[in-house]
Amino acid sequence: MFDTAFLDLPPLERVAGSVRLPGSKSISNRVLLLAGLSEGQTTVRDLLASDDTRVMLDALRALGCGIDEAGDHVRITGLGGRLAVREAELFLGNAGTAMRPLTAALAVLAARDGGCFTLSGVARMHERPIGDLVEALRSLGCAIESLGQPGYPPLRLAGGRLAPAGGTAIRVRGDVSSQFLTALLLALPLASDGGARTIEVDGELISKPYVDITLNLLARFGIAVQREGWQRFTVPAGARYQSPGEIHVEGDASSASYFIAAGALAAVEAPLRIEGVGADSIQGDIRFVDAARAMGAEVEAGPGWLAVRRGAWPLRPIRLGCNEIPDAAMTLAVMALFADGPSRLDDIASWRVKETDRIAAMAAELRKLGADVVEGADHLEIHPPVRWQAASVRTYDDHRMAMCLSLAAFNPLRIGGEAAVPVRIQDPRCVGKTFPDYFEALFSVAGTSLRHVPVITIDGPTASGKGTLASAVAEALGYHFLDSGAVYRATALSALRAGLAPDDEAALAALARALPLAFRGRRILLDGEEVQEQLRREDVGLLASRIASLGAVRQALRQLQLDHRRVPGLVADGRDMGTVVFPQADLKVFLTASAATRAGRRHAQLLARGESANIDSLRLDLESRDERDRNRTHAPLRPAEDAVLLDNSALSVDETVAAVLKAWESRRRFG
Repeated sequence: MFDTAFLDLPPLERVAGSVRLPGSKSISNRVLLLAGLSEGQTTVRDLLASDDTRVMLDALRALGCGIDEAGDHVRITGLGGRLAVREAELFLGNAGTAMRPLTAALAVLAARDGGCFTLSGVARMHERPIGDLVEALRSLGCAIESLGQPGYPPLRLAGGRLAPAGGTAIRVRGDVSSQFLTALLLALPLASDGGARTIEVDGELISKPYVDITLNLLARFGIAVQREGWQRFTVPAGARYQSPGEIHVEGDASSASYFIAAGALAAVEAPLRIEGVGADSIQGDIRFVDAARAMGAEVEAGPGWLAVRRGAWPLRPIRLGCNEIPDAAMTLAVMALFADGPSRLDDIASWRVKETDRIAAMAAELRKLGADVVEGADHLEIHPPVRWQAASVRTYDDHRMAMCLSLAAFNPLRIGGEAAVPVRIQDPRCVGKTFPDYFEALFSVAGTSLRHVPVITIDGPTASGKGTLASAVAEALGYHFLDSGAVYRATALSALRAGLAPDDEAALAALARALPLAFRGRRILLDGEEVQEQLRREDVGLLASRIASLGAVRQALRQLQLDHRRVPGLVADGRDMGTVVFPQADLKVFLTASAATRAGRRHAQLLARGESANIDSLRLDLESRDERDRNRTHAPLRPAEDAVLLDNSALSVDETVAAVLKAWESRRRFG
């Protein structure tokens, strides 16, 4: 997961290949609670690993469930419908799929068996209404206290006395959130000993497909709910949760919408394959496929897979009632930017009580991109941009805002490559709620012209700290990192192992062309072996400096370095990154420090590793290397004409990183 304050997406032009989806959030948290309430053990396979499922697992542990996480599955030892602990304080983050059903289940258990439970979350969770569910539970005899604003979390569930079964039906509003009905359906088997329990829905039930998921999963756990249309639901007398033993979580259909959209926009030469969800899905959001087809996408579907490619182009505008696909409909709002006319999304009032007010948030961010947006109480009307604008978009701590808005990076397909604009996603970490590896998955299938991929080069003499600086800047931006010095040191290490003479230019160049080198974050792999420590050896460094002056070796390694330029961007350090390898880099930094300062740093490093060193000898050696690097025939060490000169003799690492990030920010086309 990208753990950065923001992520700059370059203009994207194509998608290809395949992507596997994480497990469905809606299915995952329902299954976890059902397994926790059942007797015996349930093995859950392909569970979504995310913030929302983590808080549910933590809650189940606190309630006394056995949780055994192993590889691709989780084994849950359930409570058998009885309380194992009578008091607990549960923090549920911003997970509505945990807060609503746990409120119902624990309120029923506390009223039936006695107990006191406090449920809280992040500030936004305390702004999300739960009053209609609370009133329905109070009518059942549950005692529930709002600890803050009435009708909102945090809540205390403490005692009460369940009303006799067979009496008045429990009533709940259906036009605010289907999660209220789902919560009651999951909880009422715990109150069915004395007879059947009936729920009646007031108003039009929204998000019916999500209730379908609940009914389907209840049946898997032995609860056959009788349904009369969408207004009346009856849990039979004596209902008992029965573990199915093992259950598989299908891929998340809402998450599939982003890649369906990407395929509709940018899969031109071949379809984009999406694995984990398909024609056999039990999720309502699979109906997003129909909406994408209406806008022009070509979609094939089979069991557990989809294949999507561009059809009509530009996309066709759409007008759609989105009651049945409320989460996936957000993706349509961004697809509308690529249509040849205005689109309108209706019946989306539920967006206002999600992780943020999604109607207001979506309208605000689409306007930043250049769209004309009309916002209504339960609808959005989107007119595509006449002129796209580079934008830094807010995500409101809402995972779906971040993932939807990333699709705006495909703007070159609508406006032409030369006019393409980057898109900054603020707080990309919020995707951890449902799809922690979303951006990695996007970058694995997305591509673009090299001219769109930003490059920052950091050059400088030996021991100036350029490697440390470049690595830190890459980490701050979420970019790839290229340590060109490691490329030459790896070549030198290979040459030493092979016994090659340091002046055998032809043999060294042949070795360099086939160098099996790879970077994995901060790990450096040579033919699969981690070699970071060996590359720091003095004999390796000395040989690397000598062979770096050989033109044939430099040419052999140049393509390897160029291949590291990949989305979302690259930070490369070396001695000629800005002058030779990436002369068109977006930002070039030339880092330096006095020889005495650099010798002092190197001396401290060697002493920390338990190696003896003479600081005067180190300084003389650095001065010698500087002279050799400045006067070599091929790519002599010098700043690029347009480089930012940065002397870090008196700067800490953090201060140096801040200086580079400030320079980078000044080059961006958005604030």
